[in-house]
Amino acid sequence: MEHLDVFAVVVEQASLNKASQVLNLSQPALSRKIMKLEEQLGVQLFSRKGKRLDLTRAGEIAYEYALEQRQGERRFLQTLYEYKTAGRHMSLTIGASLTTLQTTLPELVTMYLAEYPSTDMKALTGKTHEIVMMVKEKKVDIGLVASSIDQPGLACEPLFDDHLCLVLPQGHPYLEREELSIADLNGLSMILFSKGTWYRVLTDELFHRFFIFPDVKMEIDSFEAIMRLVVTCQAATLLPRSYLHDHSSDHDELCVRELPELMNTPRTTSLIFVKETHQNEAVAHFIRKAKAHFAGLSQ
Repeated sequence: MEHLDVFAVVVEQASLNKASQVLNLSQPALSRKIMKLEEQLGVQLFSRKGKRLDLTRAGEIAYEYALEQRQGERRFLQTLYEYKTAGRHMSLTIGASLTTLQTTLPELVTMYLAEYPSTDMKALTGKTHEIVMMVKEKKVDIGLVASSIDQPGLACEPLFDDHLCLVLPQGHPYLEREELSIADLNGLSMILFSKGTWYRVLTDELFHRFFIFPDVKMEIDSFEAIMRLVVTCQAATLLPRSYLHDHSSDHDELCVRELPELMNTPRTTSLIFVKETHQNEAVAHFIRKAKAHFAGLSQ
């Protein structure tokens, strides 16, 4: 029914002559198109009385359908326009370190997609040094790491500062103490993040600086798993304050203690990208929204 739209114009103009002018077709060509449509449908669309064209009942039904098709096409074009302007044509690949994947990335992705819901987003994960290489090699558009990165060719946009806290299960003997220091971690049964991760590097540096030798029971890559096993094993752990704040209601059986030495050792969660990446529209939007979000939280 390729000529249905031509038929609708003829109905609206009530004249083959006027319709041919609107469609920029010769009248004989227009007549052939109408006849072709009638052949396809197997019905007569017009009753012809001299130069006058009157719609048959079949013609009325066909015209109603033609109008529906026209409205459908308009809706389609409007939807396609919204699809384009909403950012569907944009794509963004984010590299997230294991820690930011569990803490910061879900929040940022949710916030970004609320404004640009049709952006094609992908995420790759790895340890911090792996994310840095992905950004350098342009395997990802932007990296999210729990560290400040200072390397040639890379831009580093700090988002917020954080620090580690001591997490203890309910009933732990240390909870009876009014004050705790990092020296109290010496010999303490602990569950830590796996070696090679940024948080483990941070904790190992702290332990080395203060001559702390904890009794490491387990090494795990998951914050959630660590928090559950702390209760099961009646052990302690060190976790970032930001994660604990966001999940405090999920773990009422845990207690958080601030240690002065940990509060004086902040870490910075940052976005990293190659310097020319700011020309990427999706990356620019992501950076802008992330900075505005955390700036608002700090006020």
